[in-house]
Amino acid sequence: MAKKKEPTQPNTKLARESSRFLHDGRRKHRHWEVTIFYHDGKRFSRVYIDRERAHRFAERQKKSPIVRAAKVQEVDL
Repeated sequence: MAKKKEPTQPNTKLARESSRFLHDGRRKHRHWEVTIFYHDGKRFSRVYIDRERAHRFAERQKKSPIVRAAKVQEVDL
């Protein structure tokens, strides 16, 4: 008799976080927030609906000498 295969759980954090958006029929696109952290303690953020544009903006900002960090995260609106 063959063993029954158990269902696998999502292994990545991204898969677990974005799965809550899959069943919402109203959602047409996702939102991505880019937060820029400066060395003087200030913050700036911008929201994109295109993940690739959000990542490009973050990478461009990281090149600046006054930027400490840049992070991209999915926003639940």
